[in-house]
Amino acid sequence: MCYGAAGAGAAGYAAIAQAIRASGVIVQVEESDFLTILSRTEKPLVVTGQGGVLKKNYQYLTSYKGLAFFTKVHIPLELGEGVELVTAKRICIPQL
Repeated sequence: MCYGAAGAGAAGYAAIAQAIRASGVIVQVEESDFLTILSRTEKPLVVTGQGGVLKKNYQYLTSYKGLAFFTKVHIPLELGEGVELVTAKRICIPQL
């Protein structure tokens, strides 16, 4: 089935909306806000990943009060003691 340009755009938006529904709400925050959220959690679980084609970046994802918080930085974060780390092959964040 052919959709044309408008149909393709609508189909792409629908796929993104479905990905957001499947993954819940993801809030992108600055590095300092991410570290503040970790400090409020007794034993935080953090998923880490690396990305970037021309310039490497470090990605971090954690959950707090039912929301997922994400940050991307160019220098690895000092997460401190008591943080449980899970290294992901890749972290995919839907873009709107």
